[in-house]
Amino acid sequence: MSDQSIDTRPSPASRPGRRWLQRGESTIATMSLSLAVILVATLLACGVWMMQTQRQTLSQARESQVTATADLLADACEALLSQGELTAARRMIMDASATHRLERARIVLPNGTVVADADAGRINLESLPEQWSHEDVVNFDQPTTAQSVGLLVVERPMQVGTQGVARLEIIAELNADTWLGTSSWEAQAGVGVIGAGGMLALLLTYRRFRGRLQAVGVIREALLAMGKGERAEAALAVADGLGDEAVAWNELLAERKQLREAAKVRTVQEALTGDLGGGDLAQACDAVSQGLLLVDDHQRIRYTNHAASVFLQVGREQMHGKAVRDVVQIDELTELIEQTANGQVRRKVTREIERDENDNVGVLRISVHPVRGSHGATAMVVLEDVTQQRVAEQSSRQFVAQATHELRTPLTNIRLYMETLIEDGEQVEPQTRAKCLNVINQETFRLERLVGDMLSVAEIEAGSMQIQQDDVRIDTLLNAIEAEYKPSADEKQIAISFKIPPKLPIVQGDRDKLSMALHNLVGNAIKYTPEGGRVNVSVVAEEEKLGVEVTDSGMGIAPEDQLRIFDRFYRAKDKRIAGITGSGLGLALAREVARLHGGDIDVDSQIDQGSTFTLTLPAREDAATATE
Repeated sequence: MSDQSIDTRPSPASRPGRRWLQRGESTIATMSLSLAVILVATLLACGVWMMQTQRQTLSQARESQVTATADLLADACEALLSQGELTAARRMIMDASATHRLERARIVLPNGTVVADADAGRINLESLPEQWSHEDVVNFDQPTTAQSVGLLVVERPMQVGTQGVARLEIIAELNADTWLGTSSWEAQAGVGVIGAGGMLALLLTYRRFRGRLQAVGVIREALLAMGKGERAEAALAVADGLGDEAVAWNELLAERKQLREAAKVRTVQEALTGDLGGGDLAQACDAVSQGLLLVDDHQRIRYTNHAASVFLQVGREQMHGKAVRDVVQIDELTELIEQTANGQVRRKVTREIERDENDNVGVLRISVHPVRGSHGATAMVVLEDVTQQRVAEQSSRQFVAQATHELRTPLTNIRLYMETLIEDGEQVEPQTRAKCLNVINQETFRLERLVGDMLSVAEIEAGSMQIQQDDVRIDTLLNAIEAEYKPSADEKQIAISFKIPPKLPIVQGDRDKLSMALHNLVGNAIKYTPEGGRVNVSVVAEEEKLGVEVTDSGMGIAPEDQLRIFDRFYRAKDKRIAGITGSGLGLALAREVARLHGGDIDVDSQIDQGSTFTLTLPAREDAATATE
């Protein structure tokens, strides 16, 4: 063989001088160099693209943040100024300027007088005048947004009651370099370090295996010759002295004809039509969670895996070789298998079947695949239990529907009362205007609480909910809740009472989250108490512990529901609450907040006799506050 092999020795002319690239290495060297160039170009492009994208994204996010801040700030200050709360409006301007890093934030009148400014030294008006006009100032009552030299200028008009129009002016910096800081350059440096490391690793790898690449290059030349039509083994063989790769190549050539005959499609046909009862393939099929059935054109079961036996509740030995109708008790499945095996169905067909097993309803997904072979038509059946997927999808749909309804109600009320104010204009009576503004304010707080609940659920699922430690006066929170829920209780003719001791210990925790928990408990009590009922809220102070009990005379909660009412999105199965809206989040959030504070919530309820929810929190023994 060596006499007819390709001569791989260097020519006499090349022996005196050492070649940098060995024979057969030039192709691989070129490929390695190309990979290095592509790697460097890719890293450079990624670095430039990352910086540009980050700068553009931050600028857009900054513009959206400033615009949204201006809109919210204009609405809030307009309401405060209409109510004569000038100090609160000024404080809100200062807080917003500090929080969002605004270059300028102020409220001005048409004559240029500064009503409120983030810099208190620029304010030149102590109190609002009773009336003013803006007719001499063009476009003073029009909202504008403009950019100039890296700055964003946002102006929003505000209708201050019947006194006149004021304008909120905000200027914020949009220069992305200010926001990028050193993080972008650190990222660029990281890309450079990674690129240098990759180049070094590529070079070391190439040098490590350089001596073994000659055989690969020579074998490549043999393959090119084969591609041009050369079939003689003697012409394609290489010298054995090039290494193990050359020896293996020569052996491969010697056995090529035998291997080509052995590697026919027969192996694939045997896998489809032969006995699959044992071997690695059968073990692999048993390891999958889906059930598998192979049925021949006579509707006899050729193979089943373990999962199919479990789903169909029939032993594998009882199914093998038997007719489908004799062992499968699902009529829809047997019909699909017969139609597919007979060739009537030529495409994949999927069905979902509900089954009632041991008083539990499950959903079984059945997919029937036609398989065509030389021995006639066969059908491959895939069985999958999708019960949990359907339960999750149903819970998600119910939550979306309930949340949509919860959001629609306050939005509808806000829209109706706003239309009343807009349509009647100056002719609205003071009592009607006050009522409209009060309803809008209440519904806004309701929306805020609902959105806050949803955000809190997201924090809980992400495991990122945290509490801010501060001194909290529970009596103050309960007084605010009493003022908010008294009108709705009176509307339903529900007697609501708050029994708060004159002195209460101070609770260390997050005021907003504790307020949310108490709102949910009191709001649920009023919601699920019928007309003419009663709701009692009482506070019990013990050593190092404070308890808030919310008792109602409502419909009560069944024992089986009491175990799950604190689960997210769960609502009791009582048919009487079907017409009462709710998201199923309130109690879950309330208990989560209580436990984050080191406390808990317990429930004691009986059907048609009412419920008592007790919120327990740790309190400071050495501090107390008097109820005002």
